Parts: sequence; structure tokens; C-alpha cells
Amino acid sequence: MTTLIKTQDFIDSIYEAIQFISYYHPRDFLQAMKRAYDIEENPSAKAAIAQILVNSKMCAIGHRPLCQDTGAVTCFVKIGMDVRFEGDMTVQEMVDEGTRRAYCCPTNPLRKSVLMDPIGKRVNTKDNTPAVVHIEMVKGDKVEVAIASKGGGSENKTHMKMLNPSDSIVDWILHEIPLMGAGWCPPGILGVGVGGTPEKSAILAKEALNDPIDIQDLIKRGPKNAEEELRLELYDKINKLGIGAQGLGGMTTVLDVKVKSYPCHAVSKATTIIPNCAATRHIDFVLDGSGPAKFDPPSIDDYPDIEIGGNSANVKRVNLDTLTKEEIATWKMGDTLLLSGTILTGRDAAHKRICDLIAQGKPLPEGVDFHGKMIYYVGPVPAVGDEVVGPAGPTTSTRMDKFVETMLSQTGLFGMIGKSERGPVAVESIKRHKAVYLMAVGGAAYLVSKAIKAARVLAFEDLGMEAIYEFKVQDMPVTVAVDSEGNNIHAVGPKIWSEKIKEIGFKYI
Repeated sequence: MTTLIKTQDFIDSIYEAIQFISYYHPRDFLQAMKRAYDIEENPSAKAAIAQILVNSKMCAIGHRPLCQDTGAVTCFVKIGMDVRFEGDMTVQEMVDEGTRRAYCCPTNPLRKSVLMDPIGKRVNTKDNTPAVVHIEMVKGDKVEVAIASKGGGSENKTHMKMLNPSDSIVDWILHEIPLMGAGWCPPGILGVGVGGTPEKSAILAKEALNDPIDIQDLIKRGPKNAEEELRLELYDKINKLGIGAQGLGGMTTVLDVKVKSYPCHAVSKATTIIPNCAATRHIDFVLDGSGPAKFDPPSIDDYPDIEIGGNSANVKRVNLDTLTKEEIATWKMGDTLLLSGTILTGRDAAHKRICDLIAQGKPLPEGVDFHGKMIYYVGPVPAVGDEVVGPAGPTTSTRMDKFVETMLSQTGLFGMIGKSERGPVAVESIKRHKAVYLMAVGGAAYLVSKAIKAARVLAFEDLGMEAIYEFKVQDMPVTVAVDSEGNNIHAVGPKIWSEKIKEIGFKYI
């Protein structure tokens, strides 16, 4: 018998799913992160995990986004052969309509990051459409949907290689993982696709990220096939690299490794790895013709009871409005700071405009003065209600590396705040100018936003979330990632902790 799926039921389900995953972590992720928190021995990494978990609980209560990068939508749709859709909308059109409604929701607007004309003008579509939709016809009378909203920081760390049949998958992945840096906001999940053709391996890796976190169950029962053997080996060896939360060095880099494979040509072994960040937004649902999908929110009791605070003797309180280079020189790599005062923001597009103006000998926009200031790499979510600003976590800092020398030498800037590591050229520039790079926790956007007490646009309003803002912050938590002497925690931390893991003899499997 044919099942009729109503257009509105499909659209409503997409809308509800995207809103749901914007503020609810899956239960399995919360459990895996709590385990990572419990076993973590690096205080900096443990504090980062704590911020992510506290942020998660705040988002669940407030129904606000887990991360300011609310992602681009990928949707896997499996349509039973005995299914018929009402109306004349295509599956792509229905997914896009649900996506449009979700991202433009007035009570929980999500940041729109999708651009049309990617080769040319790169203009924002203003509703985060189109989604990327993969459709498969299967036996049966239901529609199965797996949907994810994946941020650019983790997506940009995708790696693909056409391995030779005799090449080691493990060796290649262990070579690539350190090169990914911390821009994908570990700890998270690694999706691995092997076989098929190049594009098939990428789809397999992306689809694998929707699978449940069950590595501890697999460890207990043991592997039953080559995919499970590969999962265990990679889980063990990647975590022993010591990269840790936010790349600070620590016990947990991956919470799970998911593997999917497909038959391939005799001379090929296409392999793709795609990491999922600490936001890990995804959900599955089934439509059977009885109405829209229903989603079961986690209980507040599912969230671990973890507190974070700034009362430790190791925390330094900083008044940004009286900051001097002499004070910056006292900060050491790994120090925890609580920032209060004025910071300016700016990301890729704003940096390019600023540096172009400087190159042309033109003044910066009225009111934009970086002298003695910190710049925060952020593109916030729109505010709602009485919010000053929506979730406002850091973006990946390496994209701004090419602008660092101009900013430090020409604007009087004292330092930068972002997430993940800096490249060697940026680190050298920071050292040369006795500046500093501070790291906020990626995956704690709502928590960070609560430290922002006032916000206003200073320049480049046409850039939307990439405009230059002035923020007034109070007790904004950051870690000194690169100090004024050029000491770099992302270079030092993983090396220290990979050795400590060996010394401890910690058993992952």
C-alpha cells in the first residue's frame, strides 16, 4: 500500500529538526563529553570541556544556538519505493523551505552563512539555503531523514586522498590529524569514508557522522569486522597523539571514530576524513504518513552538573581599557584571563577591507581605532529579546594569519582573540611586535555571549555578521595561546601530553 507524505509534514519536520539540533546536544554526545571531562588530566583542556558542557546546558534551557556558526545544512533522504509525496514540490524544495523557516525563526534566529556565486561575488542568500540534499530510493513505505547543520570550522578540515590499495589508511590519517590543527574544535567525532569513488568516499564520511557514539560499547564487546577494527585502532592512536580539547594538549581528541566503506575499483582506495566539532548537530527521523516528526528533548538531568568559575588563584583579571604592553609581557602561555572592557571584532571580510584601506593610504572608517585594543574574531548570531548579542563564540583564527603583520604594524593593535592555532608567520609577527594571541573556547558561544554586556556596529554594516562591532565585556574567559615571547601552546601542548599519555600508560582500548 502506498504511503502519502504531506508536503507540510515534511517541511515542518525539517524546520523542527534544525531548530532542535541548534540548541540540544544528543544524549550520547553529553555522555561521551562527561567521560572525557572525568579522565582529563590537563587543567586547561578540562576547563575547555567544562565550558562546552556548561554552554550546552545553558542552550538547552534558553533555546539558543550551541555555536555562533549555525552551519550549512546537509540532509540524507531515503525514500521508500511505496511512498508518494503530496503536491508538486521536489524534495530539495521541501528541505530548502524547512531550512529557510528554521534559520529565519523570529524567536531563535540562526546565523545565515550560505553564499551564492561562490566563485564570484559571494553574496549571502539571507536564509541559509540551498541545503545539500542526498536522495536514495530504498524498499519500503517510509521516508528516513538524517539531517545535520555543520559549521565551517570543522568542514574546512576535511581531507581526501586516493590511496593505493597497499597503502595504510591508519598511517595516512595519523599523518593528517595533526595537520588539521584545532580549528575543528576537538574533542569531536571523526567520520571516515573508504572506497567507491572520490565523491562517494566523502559522502560516506559525512553520513558516518550521523551514527551514534558507541565506541565504549565496541571496546567492551570487541570488533566483528574490518570497519570496527579500524575504528578501534584509530580511536586509540589518534587520542595518543595528545592533541586534546581545543588543541591545548590532553587525554581526549576524538570521542569516537565512525567508519563506512563501499566497494571500489581494484586499483583504488579513495579515503576521506571529515571531523565533527563540539557542536555536533544532527538528528534522524522517520515519516510514515501519520504527521510530522516528533523530537524528544533530553532531560536537564542528562546534563552533567559541572561548574566553572573565575575564583582560582591562577586566573588573572584584566582591564582592557587600561591595558599596556608591559602588562601583556607578564602573561605567559597557558595563563587563564578574565577580560573586562572594550574589544573590537573583525573577521575575514573586515580584515581584507581594513588592509586594503591601509595599502591605499586611506583612513579607517570613522570610530574604528585599534590602538591599544584587542580584536575578536567572531560573527555573532542575531540577538533576540533583551539580549545584547546572540551566541558569539570565536571563529578559526588561521584564516586571519595573512593579515596579522599589517594589523600589528599599522593599527596599534595589541592582540587578537580567536580559536585554534596560529601559523608560524603569525606567531613570528606576534613575537616581533610583543603582542599576544588569546584563545576563547570554540563550542561555548552562548556562554561567551553572556560576558558581552553591550554591543554596537562600528563599521561595514553591509557585511552583516562580519561587520566590525564594539563589545563591552565583563569577565570573558580566555587562555593565553601565544604570549609576547612567541611561546605557542598549540605547538607545545600536544607534544607534552602525547608523552604524558605514554608515561601514564592510559588504555583507550
